[in-house]
Amino acid sequence: MKKHVFKVTAYIVAFGLLAVGCGGLGKMQKTMEDVKYDVSPDPLIVQGDSVDLNINGQFPPKYFHKKAMVEATPTLVYDGGETPYETAFYQGEDYAGNYSVIPYESGKSITYSNKVAYDPAMESSKLMLKILGRQGKKEAEFDPYELAVGVITTPYLMMSDDKVLLGDDAFQRVTSHSESADINYLVNSSSVRGSATNADDVKAMRTFMKDASKNEDYTFRGMTIEAYASPEGELTLNEDLASERAESAQKWNQGEMKRNKSEEASAEGFYNLVPKGEDWDGFKTAMEASDIEDKELILRILTMYSDLSKREQEIKNLAATYVEVAEKILPELRRAEMTLNYEITGKSDEEITALSKTNPDTLNVEEILFAATLTTDMNEQLRIYKETERIHTGDWRGANNVGYIYMMQNKLADAETQFNKANSIEDNPVSNNNLGIVARLKGDRGTASSMYKKGMSAGPEVKYNLGIVNIQNGDYSSANSNMSGNNTFNAALVKMLGGDAEGAKRILNDSPEKDTALGHYLMAIIGARTGNGEMVSNELKAAVAEDGTLKDKAMKDLEFRAYWDTLSL
Repeated sequence: MKKHVFKVTAYIVAFGLLAVGCGGLGKMQKTMEDVKYDVSPDPLIVQGDSVDLNINGQFPPKYFHKKAMVEATPTLVYDGGETPYETAFYQGEDYAGNYSVIPYESGKSITYSNKVAYDPAMESSKLMLKILGRQGKKEAEFDPYELAVGVITTPYLMMSDDKVLLGDDAFQRVTSHSESADINYLVNSSSVRGSATNADDVKAMRTFMKDASKNEDYTFRGMTIEAYASPEGELTLNEDLASERAESAQKWNQGEMKRNKSEEASAEGFYNLVPKGEDWDGFKTAMEASDIEDKELILRILTMYSDLSKREQEIKNLAATYVEVAEKILPELRRAEMTLNYEITGKSDEEITALSKTNPDTLNVEEILFAATLTTDMNEQLRIYKETERIHTGDWRGANNVGYIYMMQNKLADAETQFNKANSIEDNPVSNNNLGIVARLKGDRGTASSMYKKGMSAGPEVKYNLGIVNIQNGDYSSANSNMSGNNTFNAALVKMLGGDAEGAKRILNDSPEKDTALGHYLMAIIGARTGNGEMVSNELKAAVAEDGTLKDKAMKDLEFRAYWDTLSL
């Protein structure tokens, strides 16, 4: 903020503060006394796309001639042009107009706020006050008065480090699977019958175990056997029966494993036996799915009685119905559920890389996407992603990832086409994020923000990208929030723009840009804002050593105006 107190002798100063003597316009300057005004900020600073100006002033008593009026226009003047702010109008009590009236006897405080669109030429400029006074038919134009010097453009140091996203692969070299089958038993029996092992699911498990035992990519990890009894016998007997069924199912599996020479089955802890006792939950599920006439009554009985013996007896009392239950429901509950857990080890990196070149069609989508991560050659990655796009037409990641490479190659239009193609396959947050970046780089921040909001679930990178738009819009509070947790040049920049120079310093020290030309330059600005002249000098010298063009910029940059006379670059 700039504060001024001065004597006016030959020109009108302060924001439209024209005082008059008895003689009107011709004598106004001669009768001016001390005038006060504040300009904020000083120097002016670009924020978003505009340069804001705020002025507080005071018309002292007996300043303003009753029949006079003034037009006051703050104007940024620079090489090749000028940009005026909105004109403010003030009038005396007896002036025939409709402007803000300034009482002659008491004077009046005034405030002024306005903004203009930023032009890069404003970096080297002066804020001048242009005043035109009128009284009757008389008109007087006063010499322009300098209110402030130039515009700080530090926000325009922002880097375009937008985070473009790949559609990641979900490749897992080792994947977990399971194979299941049930062995059914006769009532009150735990013997494994030949007819039970000829059921389709058991035969499929037997065949699987035989084939997998011969495949070195398959590894058996264990078997869980959950065994049940149907709920028509005595409770303790059924609990013992469930345990016996689990053990008999284990023995059957051990025999099959031994025939297949599967060494894993002999490992300690391979089998996990879980006897469940009476299967009332299975009974209820089977009843609900059945067409038994009295099933609703039976289901009510299940909820009415918590005592299992009483529940069983009430169901048996439904004599005819119970016969139907015994024939249709109970046999399927006398069982051991076997679940064989195993792992499959997939192709090696070398195999995947080779196949991506010689026979990519044999790779599944996760394998071919993973193949692109096995090389740092961008052209080879592009080839692989194009193959993904060709082979797996229904997966958006191929098209998106081709666009990602195009972005890395600065082919913005081609990248946009690919991201739109990916979204046409499946509207997805990753491609929406990437389309947001394209929109921002094309100057459409509104669309960029909308796309980022659609892509927010793609990851924290999207919030960071939105933070870049926030910086450009001059919304430093939102930018700080969206970039929180990132140690980058931009995160340090916006921390400083938000008024936390020390926080900016900490972030910048941890950023990859710390030792770059712009990193040193920003650190010098932090030094200037914290009054550390030594830091300003050292960091500017380091910046200029990296990039000689920054010397001229520093000697014009109002961030360093207090150090211009002592800087030696």
